[in-house]
Amino acid sequence: MIVPGFTSPNSTTLRKSIPFHDDMEALLGEWSSVGTPVLWCGSVLLGIVFCKLVYDISQALSPVIFPIYNKLTKSEKVEWDNRAFSTAHALISSGISFYLLYICDLFRESAPYGPIMFRGSILSQFGLGFSCGYFIADMGIMIVFYPMLGGYEFLLHHLVSTLACILGVHSGHCHFYMYIVLLSECTTPFINLRWYLTMTGLKDSDAYFYNGAFTAFLWLLARVINFLHCFYHLYSHFDQAMQVHTVGFIFLLISPTSLGMMNFFWFYKIMQAMVRTLSRKQAP
Repeated sequence: MIVPGFTSPNSTTLRKSIPFHDDMEALLGEWSSVGTPVLWCGSVLLGIVFCKLVYDISQALSPVIFPIYNKLTKSEKVEWDNRAFSTAHALISSGISFYLLYICDLFRESAPYGPIMFRGSILSQFGLGFSCGYFIADMGIMIVFYPMLGGYEFLLHHLVSTLACILGVHSGHCHFYMYIVLLSECTTPFINLRWYLTMTGLKDSDAYFYNGAFTAFLWLLARVINFLHCFYHLYSHFDQAMQVHTVGFIFLLISPTSLGMMNFFWFYKIMQAMVRTLSRKQAP
């Protein structure tokens, strides 16, 4: 079961993604070869349009709902609106990730879809395309306002993320690991809330403290324990990983590892900040 694609260690063709390609053939018949790239391009375009729409809505409504918005500098307003669509994307992508990983049977070992490394579905393809659109949109606004929203390291992160999504969508491989990474987006709304609370002068409030405590707890679950599970799962399924096409195999080794190390480092920094905050609260 193969479709044209990157060269794999033992073949010049790319193994089909199950049940994705079977579902597309059942749904569209002989038109499935056309429907597949339409799904890919449509989901990416939808992700870009969605981000632009949320950005524009934030620009229009924030001055009305949050009077402090009018007192912000231009760069702070841009970041405010940028964080709005960042939060919206995080809610959608982490929701799709949680459903695919823990509710449906797509990635269950007992499911009749063959090796987990080559599993994908219409939803998993759409979700990766949508997130790819987000990374493209966010990278675009970062370039336009560079370095207002981040330096080259953020652009590099988004570029690698975009390439990983493109590889995952094109091949249909390694979706399980990509959604483990995307599940970590569930921390983003609370990180953004911390920034919003700071901008609105609520840094010393209880809301700021409890949000920080919950962010640390969620970071431990989603970006530390979750990634340790990813590494263990990859190690135990390394025989399947070696069957992935060469470029995908390289990304599979580098991307989760580099992101995991960053997550571990930032968790250490978060815990340091929590200790400092607790010390201030307990001080007479």
